[in-house]
Amino acid sequence: MRHEPAGGQRPSYFSFAQPLAYRGVGFTPTAQEPFAYRYYDKHRLVMGKTMEQQLRFAVCYWHSFGWGGTDPFGDATFQRPWHAAGDPMEQAVAKADVAFELFRTVDAPYFTFHDRDVAPEGATLAESNANLRRIGDVFARKMQDTGIKLLWGTANLFSHRRYMAGAATNPDPAVFTYAAAQVKNVLELTHQLGGDNYVLWGGREGYETLLNTDLKRELAQLGRFLNLVVEHKHKIGFKGQILIEPKPAEPTKHQYDYDVATVFGFLREHGLEREVKVNIEQNHALLAGHTFEHEIALAHALGIFGSLDMNRGDEQLGWDTDQFPNSLPQVAMAMYEVLKGGGMGAGGLNFDAKLRRQSIDPDDLVWAHATAMDLCARGLLVAEQMLQDGALQRHVHDRYAAWDEDSGRAILRGERSLEDLARDVDSRGLDPQPRSAQQERLEHLVNSYL
Repeated sequence: MRHEPAGGQRPSYFSFAQPLAYRGVGFTPTAQEPFAYRYYDKHRLVMGKTMEQQLRFAVCYWHSFGWGGTDPFGDATFQRPWHAAGDPMEQAVAKADVAFELFRTVDAPYFTFHDRDVAPEGATLAESNANLRRIGDVFARKMQDTGIKLLWGTANLFSHRRYMAGAATNPDPAVFTYAAAQVKNVLELTHQLGGDNYVLWGGREGYETLLNTDLKRELAQLGRFLNLVVEHKHKIGFKGQILIEPKPAEPTKHQYDYDVATVFGFLREHGLEREVKVNIEQNHALLAGHTFEHEIALAHALGIFGSLDMNRGDEQLGWDTDQFPNSLPQVAMAMYEVLKGGGMGAGGLNFDAKLRRQSIDPDDLVWAHATAMDLCARGLLVAEQMLQDGALQRHVHDRYAAWDEDSGRAILRGERSLEDLARDVDSRGLDPQPRSAQQERLEHLVNSYL
């Protein structure tokens, strides 16, 4: 049953009459309050910041409100009111109403969007841009009324058939030009809405076969495109981060932004390593053969950590299932690497995750986001305990301690040649013996925090 607000307002889409609140670990569900946060106390201090500041939760527009529940073998299952036939702009406004109701219900401070999620595409780019601007005005009013902010915006450069051979990497410069104009509009709207970041995901920036692909040319095009975005960022005074989201494959066979290491090499090649960072997704990390925490740690080590898309993959399926997170060990290790690296900064935890096709009730959107938020909060508390205890860091420090001695420092400073090192072995009679890395003991230690 939907909640009927007073004053003739639109009936609530969800059955939760009030925003979800923190009740603590002793909370017992009731008919009046079936869910409350047990761990997500947004005002609680964690490592010197509130939990809300550390996590910076965001709800994504595309999976939560744009996706109808289709799969390669089945039609849409969700049948949301704004998915039905009707005036596209009226439907877009109705979708925005429900979106902000969900943001308020789960108490998420941020949201994210693609241009095609929030406004219909028109017959021309000018019409499409105008549609987006009209919904941008709706967003601006709702953001002012609620205090909800934009974590990042992005342009959809992969769904339309014009992008089937890529956007920036397309063999037709007219497609490159069209994509650049589309990004310009979304970047400017993101700036006007006070967004903290702008994301580029290269879902079609790759190839299916080398038989028709010029790799060198396409990489040069992609580098020029990204430079154009950075140049325009500075021209309009956008202070947010420009982010690339790595993914190895799907929808293309091989995508150029394969993983964090690949993106960093690309940025260095095009002089952008100080201008662009990465938005890392857990499911994408798995598809690249990595763990989520590996990609986070590497991004921090390379100085390009930007933000996170929080989801998970299915261990029995080899594609991007985009499920909501439900594993405390996985989330805790991710949060540990985030905190160890200095925190989220201008990034956040964006739930780039979608309901399962059989979860068709509106309230399933609330349950999915709220339980994921509570899990991430719990993972954050575990990570805080791990850092404050310091046992893991002490082990790593001790393992590499010799590199901080004079001989180790001299090697890294370039003060020792191969001949010097060879003489050192002879003069000191070096015969180094291996020491245990104690992996099993450390894994037991991690489990003790959970």
